[in-house]
Order: sequence, then C-alpha cells, then structure tokens
Amino acid sequence: MPDSSIQIQIFVTGGTFDKEYNFINGQLYFKDTHLPQMFERGRSKLDIDIKTLMMVDSLDMTDADREIIVYNCIKSELDRIVITHGTDTMVLTAKALAQENIDKTIIITGAMVPYAFGTSSDGFFNLGAALAFAQTLPHGVYIAMNGRYYNWDNVRKNTQTGFFETLNL
Repeated sequence: MPDSSIQIQIFVTGGTFDKEYNFINGQLYFKDTHLPQMFERGRSKLDIDIKTLMMVDSLDMTDADREIIVYNCIKSELDRIVITHGTDTMVLTAKALAQENIDKTIIITGAMVPYAFGTSSDGFFNLGAALAFAQTLPHGVYIAMNGRYYNWDNVRKNTQTGFFETLNL
C-alpha cells in the first residue's frame, strides 16, 4: 500500500536514463520509460504519479521543451516533483525552473549509463536519491546525482570526470 502522506509527481523527459541499446547498429534510442519497472524492482511504496512529457536527448532539448517542463511543474497539484532528464543540459532546465520561482521541491536527476545496461547504470541509485531528497528538502530547485544534491545555481557536470560537482569548492 502506498504511503499517502507524501505524494510525488514524476516527470519523464528522456535522457540517457531511458535509452535502449540497438544490438544491430550499436546506437542508443528511446522506446518507453523504465520508471515503472524501476519502482517495482525497488519495491517502492511511495505514492507517485508518473507522466512522460517527452523522450529526448538533452542535447536536443529546445527552449520550447523546457517551457513544457516548466508549465507542467507549475500546473502539477503536487508540491514534490522529480524530473528524469539528460545530464548534459539539466542545469539549463534547472535554471529555467528556478527563474519561475515555483513554490515546490523540484529534483532533477539522470544517469550517465542507461538503466537498460543493468548493474553498470547509475540510474537506479540516482532515482532513489532523488526520491529521498524530494521528500526531505525544502522548496527549491535541485539536481541529484552521484548520491548528492546540489542547488540549481551551484553545480556543473564535469565533462572530464563524468561527475557533478559544486561550483564553489
């Protein structure tokens, strides 16, 4: 039975998190989100609502796509939101959300390795952390990666290491 004391809205936007591997041509592509399987596998009892907004690589995400994300966060009846997103531009989406001063807790998370790759993926771990942060952090916009949360305006993806880090070390 779900824990009805806290409800969490999940918005899916794509990114490496939900990519599949084509064994014939070696390319990554989108099919469906893996989130329902992940919640089942993780034995989650949280009261969640999953909505797929789009399935795009974040490098292909446009300002119009970000407007869709912002609009859905504003219109959501829930005040705790987790967004799965590609890691390359999640900071840009976090900025777009923060500029709207939405009075909700919004956590953006992703993966460096697709969930479909099994135990080598960090997606399962990042999703779990994002859910925990969504339940405990005050209203604001955050990025959750590598077991940590970061304020939206004090984080970057280190493209040399593949890890997220604070700007003010």
